[in-house]
Amino acid sequence: MLRGWKFEVQLDEQSDKAIYLQIADAIIKDIHSGRLKPGDALPGSRNLAQLLKINRNTVVEALNVLLIEGWLVSKERQGTFVSDTLPDFKKAQNSSLATSAIKNATSKHYHIQFDDGSPDSKIAPITELARAYRQIFNQKARWQMMGYGSELGELEFRKNIVQMLNHQRGMQVDEHSICITRGSQMAMYLTAQCLFTKDDYLMIENPGYKPAWKAFENAGAKLLAVRVDKDGLLIEDVISYLKSSKKIKAIYLTPHRQYPTTATLSLKRRLELIRLSNKYGFMIIEDDYDNEFHFGYRPILPLSSFTELKNYVYIGTMSKVVAPALRIGYLASNDSSLIERVGNLRKIIDVQGDSIMEQAILQLIKDGTIKRHIKKSTHHYKAKRDFTVTLLNKYMQDKATYVIPDGGLAFWVVPNQHVDWLKVSKKLQAKGIKIITPDTYSFDETVNGIRLGYGSLSEKELEEGIIALAEML
Repeated sequence: MLRGWKFEVQLDEQSDKAIYLQIADAIIKDIHSGRLKPGDALPGSRNLAQLLKINRNTVVEALNVLLIEGWLVSKERQGTFVSDTLPDFKKAQNSSLATSAIKNATSKHYHIQFDDGSPDSKIAPITELARAYRQIFNQKARWQMMGYGSELGELEFRKNIVQMLNHQRGMQVDEHSICITRGSQMAMYLTAQCLFTKDDYLMIENPGYKPAWKAFENAGAKLLAVRVDKDGLLIEDVISYLKSSKKIKAIYLTPHRQYPTTATLSLKRRLELIRLSNKYGFMIIEDDYDNEFHFGYRPILPLSSFTELKNYVYIGTMSKVVAPALRIGYLASNDSSLIERVGNLRKIIDVQGDSIMEQAILQLIKDGTIKRHIKKSTHHYKAKRDFTVTLLNKYMQDKATYVIPDGGLAFWVVPNQHVDWLKVSKKLQAKGIKIITPDTYSFDETVNGIRLGYGSLSEKELEEGIIALAEML
């Protein structure tokens, strides 16, 4: 059967983007443009492969990406179709519409600490970073780097971050719409101070990331909790708040891997949230705290990559990629006046960022060190995640539920029965084991799950810690 749609795509074998991702993105583009509509059937993988003159497996991978991300649905014995949950993009456009800052200080009597998803500092590219610093200070014109720079960050560094966001995360930003910060928490604070006034309301995920909540509350925002399930935040809660008489300014969320539950916001809910943002005029503040470490086909593209979204702030970090001690974060927005206010505030509290560090990281980006490190780290963390899965299956399978995450450095574990986590925490402390209790990320103390970071622990530490925790459940 088919299929009036004619697939047109220029494949670039020299591109850093894999061929199957080029195909997937081209199909998404046709869905956005209306060339492919909800319910339309796609040609079979064999026909597409013949049309594009490529291996069929490459086409299958592209279709799998689109099935996972929710753009397509597969119907048994019928074929593959564009999802019927998609809105009319053309109509929508024309309408009126974690590096984690939760840190537990290292203590001598804790020999195992389950953090909330910190990277393994032992594999950080420290030698390469030191070499980059030496090369910078050996340059003939090194004196030029010792003066003041832009409050938004080094221009070349911003251009490289912009290139990464546009190429790898589907965004459309330039060097004038981004500010480099000392970690993502500073980006959160600057956004809060420049966006909120007293008695503005902010919708937040519950459970969620409390350090961000505190930054927004400090700026005068009042918080409205939105529940979370396996598909991310509940849109029905968002709609309920929007229909109230409250002055809702924004929503803060972690849609890629929800903090702390690791749930990915479904495509259907993403599109509905974008529609609501455009209709009611509230800002979407998107915290993409651990985009780099992904074990599936690719990370889900940010909400901020959708061209129809009118109001967004996108916050990211490089601290997890290089090392947590190196505070490199950034915020990007399609609101130029907000970026200007952010820059003016930055000049008051910090004048500028660490230009020397930015140039050192830039050098590692240009010589390929960062790319190689991410590839190496991803294999490292995937192996560690798989090992953690075997431990959870062995010791907790009958005591708790958990989902194997496609990326990130933490699991979300929910006991089958209600647990007094404060008592459990004290008992584990007596064994020299530290956990982060649910009150750390709960808005109303109703959360029963626990976030277990595995990235910074050895296999021996993971096994001892999980055995001890399982005994308490």
